[in-house]
Amino acid sequence: PGVPTRPVLHVGNHVWVDVTRHNSNLPPLAVKNPDCLGLLHKMDKSRDTWLQHYCILKDACLYMYSGIRATHAHGGIYLQGYQVREQPYGSKKSTIELKPPSDEFKTFHLCAENPTENKRWISAIKASIKKWLPLHQALQDYMNRPPEETRM
Repeated sequence: PGVPTRPVLHVGNHVWVDVTRHNSNLPPLAVKNPDCLGLLHKMDKSRDTWLQHYCILKDACLYMYSGIRATHAHGGIYLQGYQVREQPYGSKKSTIELKPPSDEFKTFHLCAENPTENKRWISAIKASIKKWLPLHQALQDYMNRPPEETRM
């Protein structure tokens, strides 16, 4: 019968949908040239607990897996426009705070095994977002052109 459905990532930007959907359907180790990878704990505010995920950062998208042997991502965060900084949170002196461009999106708190690892993730996330921006601009310019120019 039918193909089992995969969870769909929350989509902020249509251009990336195909790329990220493709990546999110891959097992973590099959994602090519990730910007960063490893275990991160994410604060689940509804339950007030830190949940561990195996995470892969690629092109300003953070894919979350239940573990390294997962067959596909169960969620993801599009990081375009997010501010990233090291922040204390609750009992933890060092966490990674991902602050969205506007209040309609959630602020996320993640933390790696130690402050050094947090810093490594923060610089990787900043670099990933920065790398992505010029490409995003080029795609936006392309999408905004008058339709007759884009017809073959």
